[in-house]
Amino acid sequence: MAYAPSAPELPESFGQQVDEEARYTYAYPYGQPTNQLGSSGMFSPETHPDIVRSFESAGGNRSGFLDESELRHALSFSGYEGISNRTIRFLLFIYKSPGESLLRLGPKEYAELWNCLAQWRAMFDRYDRDRSGKMNALELRDAFYHLGYMLPTSVLQLINLSQFDDGTGNTVDLCFDRFLECGMTVKSLTEKFKEKDPGYTGYATLSYDAFMSMVIPFITSYD
Repeated sequence: MAYAPSAPELPESFGQQVDEEARYTYAYPYGQPTNQLGSSGMFSPETHPDIVRSFESAGGNRSGFLDESELRHALSFSGYEGISNRTIRFLLFIYKSPGESLLRLGPKEYAELWNCLAQWRAMFDRYDRDRSGKMNALELRDAFYHLGYMLPTSVLQLINLSQFDDGTGNTVDLCFDRFLECGMTVKSLTEKFKEKDPGYTGYATLSYDAFMSMVIPFITSYD
C-alpha cells in the first residue's frame, strides 16, 4: 500500500496525527481564518458568511448546535441536497466533538465539515468525467489513485461489491453522498493504520482491541 494521502483532512478531534511535516490542511476557499470561533462560542467575523448563513438557517443560532435534521437543512441550504440519512449520521459521527455524547455539531465542527465538503465535491466533479452526477467503479479507482491511495486489487474488489452492487446482481453507480462516505472511510482507516505503521511499510502489528476499535465504527450501520 502506498502512503501519499492528499484527501481533504478529517477533524483533528477524530484522532489525526498532526505534526510539523503535515503536507495538507483544511482548505478555506476564501482565506484561512485565524480564529474560527469567538469567545461566545459562535462564529467569529473571519468565518465565511456562507457558513454562518447556512448554520443559522437551520436554527443553530438558537441552540448553538445542529442535530441530524438541522444538519440536513444546513447542508441543503449550502447546495448539498439529497444527502442520505445514513451519510448525515456518518458525518455527525466523524465531526462531532470528542467530548460530545450526542450526535450534533457546534459552530467549529460545522465549519470544519463545510470546508471539507467543498473539497470532496470538487474531487467528485473532477472524476465524474461523463458529468452523470454519479461515479462508476473506474472513476472511483482513479479518484483514489489521485488521492495517493494505491489500493490493492482485492480491496478495490471489496469496495466494488459493497458499493456498486445493489444486491440483485445489477451494477449501480455512486452518487455524491456515497462517494463521500466511501472516501472518508478509506482515508480514516488509512490514517489510523499509519499510526501503527510509522515506517510506512504497509504492515503493522496491533492488538485485537486496537483492531476492533479501529474498524467497528466504520462497519456500524447508520441506517
